[in-house]
Amino acid sequence: MTIRRLISLIAITGLLAGATGEIVRADEPLTGEQIYQAQCARCHGKAGEGTEEEHPDPLVGDKPLNELAALIDKTMPEGAPEKLNAEESQRVAAYIYDAFYSPVAQARSRPARVELSRLTVRQYQNALTDLVGSFRKPSEWSLEPTAEHGLKAEYFKGRQPRGGERVIERIDPQVKFDFGEEAPGEGLEAHQYSISWEGSVFAPDTGDYEFTVRTEHAARLWVNDLRDPLIDAWVKSGSDTEYRQSIRLVGGRPYALRLEFSKAKQGVDDSDKNKDKPPPKVKASVALEWKLPHQPAEVIPARCLSPQTTSERFVMTTPFPPDDRSVGYERGTSISKAWDQATTDAAIETAVYVADRLDELVGIRQRERGMSGRRRRRDDETQSQPQISGSERDAKLRDFCRRFAERAFRRPLTDEQSRIYIEQQFARATTPDDAVKRVVLLVLKSPWFLYREVGATSGTEAEREKHTPDAYDVASRLSFGLWDSLPDDELLKAAADGQLATREQVSAQAERMLANLRTRAKLRQFFLQWLKIEQIPDMAKDPEHYPEFNEAVASDLRTSLDLFLQQTIWSEKSDFRELLLAEELPLNGRLAGLYGAQLPPDAPFEKVTLAGADRAGLLSHPYLLAAFAYTETTSPIHRGVFISRSLLGRVLKPPPVAVTPLAPDLHKDLTTRERVALQTNSKACLSCHAMINPLGFTLEHYDAIGRYRAEELGKPIDAKGQYLTRSGDTVQFAGVRDLAKFLADSDETHAAFVQQLFHYLVKQPIRAYGPHRLDELKAEFKRNEFNVQKLVATMVAGAAQD
Repeated sequence: MTIRRLISLIAITGLLAGATGEIVRADEPLTGEQIYQAQCARCHGKAGEGTEEEHPDPLVGDKPLNELAALIDKTMPEGAPEKLNAEESQRVAAYIYDAFYSPVAQARSRPARVELSRLTVRQYQNALTDLVGSFRKPSEWSLEPTAEHGLKAEYFKGRQPRGGERVIERIDPQVKFDFGEEAPGEGLEAHQYSISWEGSVFAPDTGDYEFTVRTEHAARLWVNDLRDPLIDAWVKSGSDTEYRQSIRLVGGRPYALRLEFSKAKQGVDDSDKNKDKPPPKVKASVALEWKLPHQPAEVIPARCLSPQTTSERFVMTTPFPPDDRSVGYERGTSISKAWDQATTDAAIETAVYVADRLDELVGIRQRERGMSGRRRRRDDETQSQPQISGSERDAKLRDFCRRFAERAFRRPLTDEQSRIYIEQQFARATTPDDAVKRVVLLVLKSPWFLYREVGATSGTEAEREKHTPDAYDVASRLSFGLWDSLPDDELLKAAADGQLATREQVSAQAERMLANLRTRAKLRQFFLQWLKIEQIPDMAKDPEHYPEFNEAVASDLRTSLDLFLQQTIWSEKSDFRELLLAEELPLNGRLAGLYGAQLPPDAPFEKVTLAGADRAGLLSHPYLLAAFAYTETTSPIHRGVFISRSLLGRVLKPPPVAVTPLAPDLHKDLTTRERVALQTNSKACLSCHAMINPLGFTLEHYDAIGRYRAEELGKPIDAKGQYLTRSGDTVQFAGVRDLAKFLADSDETHAAFVQQLFHYLVKQPIRAYGPHRLDELKAEFKRNEFNVQKLVATMVAGAAQD
């Protein structure tokens, strides 16, 4: 033994003796716990809980034991790593790992529990929209690939839609026409005609949508509310040709849409005075665009339009404080004054809306409310009920209030609830209409509406085993798991009929609900979060290096990614591995020209295999590659962090200090790979970048907009990389295809995906449902050939009954 090692051992022994009162023999090797208490506890706490002054974060993580030991050997104790040799580092690492660091140790020391939970903001918005919507005719939107998309178009002679003779009736895929000076079809006059487009528009995301009508002539647009136009340019003055207005929509639902257009002389019709003169030739065009939340404007595509009409929807506009996402997913486990006030304001907004449309929602013949002639005619044709007496109306209002409360509470009312929420409000109100307002306000402020997990449904696994959830709890968990909203009538009927008692019955309902638009909307949002692009990244690129890259290209790339996800997830196989291994990607003519595919410039989106360039699903999708890059150069660090966190589920702490990337201009002879390696070669960086960098380097064949390249600065691209697995094996990659094949087959990738998906759907920790739930779901995922749809149904059905 060297003198230095002997002195170190004596020092450790003295520290331990002082701390425990026990004498440790110098000839006995120190245990991992003894080394930890002597060398580590001062900074990290006696049980790894952290200390306020040195390291406030608890000593927990997901590094495998061998990686943890190597890190301790290189860097610990802080400032003096030479105090421990490799064997001692291994011993203290084993103690830390088993005592409090590993996920198993964390589960043992802090058992997870299903937490008392309120509705998240997204769930609250969806629930209000669907609650009010349940009193209207269900919407129609076909998910069949062969379904006809576009708007029902009617072309009329004359300046007024439906005021003249209808000459043409067809489906227009989108509204983007330049008629020039000619008539839009046979039988129409070039100087005067009108057109009406009607149907519905599907909103993929929740947020503010900006609609724009471009035309030199008269037009008006209705969205959702067919009583009052969103854009009214029917009587024009001046030379404006662009009209825009915003409206808030809840994602995953279709909305009524009608657009009317008229080409004619504006103002007084004096055509009779000038019938001997030929009408002047005037150009005409019309286009209907929208701007989705945080995206550039585009003509509304056919896939988001349907000729089927739909009922009006209530969309809440009250602002809410954001939900907590500190654990990686939205959850409603905290209550603030701001949130409580927002629920009050939203309840008032809903009550006002219901009162304004009360007879319609209740099913009583509507009063005349100054509606357009066409809307009034339609209502008169469809309303067959005669006017009813006051007592009959009062009974209908009471029945409406009962159904409103039961749908909001997701279960039948008890006698006590009926007395409090219905009878007392009608007794205290001056009029039945005021009673309805009181009921709506009281119901929407009730814990029975605002909370998802209440009473016996929360707690640890052991605590919940004492209480079996009733059928209505199961129905509610199913609907919020798959839709982030209330149960539908079929689900509530199944609960009432005792058809949610077995796993088979619950699974059958989950499989039925998968086909709903709301499930697709929720899963779409999950994948955007999983890919770290739910907030639209800044896609601006250096115009000197990428002059072809603009807002239109960025928008097309986003569409390409959406189509790729939709086509993969909602295919018959729904194979998760195809997300990583697919060689085809959807491109249109504009993107094809930029990325080297052979398509006509005006070609719509279709699947394309790019010749001479390796592609591997999401890993090499140009949108993600451009998002995880700088304006001028690639970013192996951003790309490596994405692979580490999202695909492999690794925990990465923020860098200890803010670091500015080395500017390419200062190292003109270095490739991006060489520059990144230079910047991150310090010991403080290598603890994370030893994993991040080699993963990110595998994508270096793709530039800052995702185009394939063979060299940089005249040097061949080096896309080799590696990864140290949790089991201690080092895997080598020659490029993106090798990485994709590893990830598609990796147990780590499967576990990370299953856990993140579970947390997003259920909004509770997976460990709260038992220590083996993750392994059980992984095994089921594998048995089902990695079918994402079946995984979703399995995990939501299982959580609904536990």
